[in-house]
Amino acid sequence: MKKPLLFALLIFISLSCITESEPNFNGIKFDGTGYKPIYSTVEDLAKIQVSAPQPLVQPGKIYVFDPYIFINESGKGIHIIDNSDPKNPQNLSFIAITGNYDMAVKGNWLYADNLSNLLVFDISDPKTPKLAKTIADAIPVNNYPPFNNIYFECAESKKGIVVGWEKVPMSEQPKCFR
Repeated sequence: MKKPLLFALLIFISLSCITESEPNFNGIKFDGTGYKPIYSTVEDLAKIQVSAPQPLVQPGKIYVFDPYIFINESGKGIHIIDNSDPKNPQNLSFIAITGNYDMAVKGNWLYADNLSNLLVFDISDPKTPKLAKTIADAIPVNNYPPFNNIYFECAESKKGIVVGWEKVPMSEQPKCFR
């Protein structure tokens, strides 16, 4: 009676030790989604434009330069808002900057990232910012998403410059993990 029970227990233990056909990283199993790079060209990356106000969709950092407020639109650029009347703020304009996630203001200068480039704007009149200087390759750029414990499609430089990442369904487990 004990032998069949022992035999069944050994089979159960050996079957529970069978590994999956797909490898997992850090114990994280692929759930059918991953991050896909969004590519741009060098020419598109260099296009910096001040345009009409845009609605806030995915706001990031906020910087106050009284009475103005600069609000980052993650990966897209910077909104300029006149907050002279806090009960009725006025969205003045939008600086379109591909790959913009960070900014700072010192004196009459707005500093913004444009992926690896550092842009310097003269904001002595915040209603009409002017690009004063571009410092190429001032910021190191990583070709992987800014998240941990995720699967992602490996970046390919021949497709262009990675300007962002989007989470999408994937039929196969990507080769890259972070």
